[in-house]
Amino acid sequence: YFIDWKNDVDSYFTIDANEGTIATNELLDRESTAQYNFSIIASKVSNPLLTSKVNIIINVLDVNEFPPEILVPYETSVCENAKPGQVIQTVTAADKDLSPAGQRFSFRLSPEASNKPNFTVHDYRNNTAGIETRRNGYSRRQQELYFLPVVIEDSSYPVQSSTNTMTIRVCRCDSDGTILSCNVEAIFLPVGLSTGALIAILLCIVILLVIVVLYVALRRQKKKDTLMTSKEDIRDNVIHYDDEGGGEEDTQAFDIGALRNPKVIEDNKMRRDIKPDTLRFPRQRPLVEDNTNIRDFINQRLQENDVDPTAPPYDSLATYAYEGNGSVAESLSSIESLTTEADQDYDYLSDWGPRFKILADMFGEEESYNPDKVT
Repeated sequence: YFIDWKNDVDSYFTIDANEGTIATNELLDRESTAQYNFSIIASKVSNPLLTSKVNIIINVLDVNEFPPEILVPYETSVCENAKPGQVIQTVTAADKDLSPAGQRFSFRLSPEASNKPNFTVHDYRNNTAGIETRRNGYSRRQQELYFLPVVIEDSSYPVQSSTNTMTIRVCRCDSDGTILSCNVEAIFLPVGLSTGALIAILLCIVILLVIVVLYVALRRQKKKDTLMTSKEDIRDNVIHYDDEGGGEEDTQAFDIGALRNPKVIEDNKMRRDIKPDTLRFPRQRPLVEDNTNIRDFINQRLQENDVDPTAPPYDSLATYAYEGNGSVAESLSSIESLTTEADQDYDYLSDWGPRFKILADMFGEEESYNPDKVT
């Protein structure tokens, strides 16, 4: 005997080749597959060509392995002005197992909730139950939420049960039982505050916090500005040059090019503030007549030099206000002269002739000069 494999479902079962006994290879789940259908082929050992085929249908029987559960909703509400015995919610149950016909569900309170006279469960014996009130009125200020554990059992074997916790919220309703609000506004109702007033208070608090933070930041910034040193000054309008020039002989200390105005530079004109690189060509000057007026001659030469771009001066400044080692003519001062006239030798005056005789007698040797003899 062997199984005629057609699909993957056949791998759940196996067959003994000699006895023909069918067995399972894996665990079966009725909730996923309730029926299996495959073929078994029998062949003769002495002649394998002689075969026969038969179809096998296997139905998986249900085992009560899942407990029943409450269908949605798990949350309900109750009015503050509710009366005792008022039904606030009707609940039903569902079971993942395929329940046989006539299976019933039972509902009851859990033992720990039976001692609290707030709500109760009324089983209607038709797979439904009602949640009823046991108090005359509820207060949101005292308690806003109630948690009610409900136990549900099925009628299959073995019996499965589960505990489902329902959430009951206390709401504000009108006289007809219509719900008006179920939010946290009830906590502030005794002091006369509404949701809008609460939002306004929160906004005021946020604005005050922002103002305080800005004030502290400005105070710190101002304190930092007062303690700012000269190195931290961001204006950068004072530049210190703590160096000294080279003195009179430092001809590179100043560059007159920094005083040039770039707006007046024209490519087609020669500059008067620098010496031109081009050679100066000789000009043809008119001949001077003998009877030419000197003033006219000077004015003519002045006009020629004014319109000549290559004529000096070149608007440069040369200073010759020093003397000493740097002067080619050496010192012209009398500071280094001899201190007394006695150190001077004036004997050479006698060689200059009779006209310098009196000077020679005055500045020569003292004994040779006699004022009485001077005529």
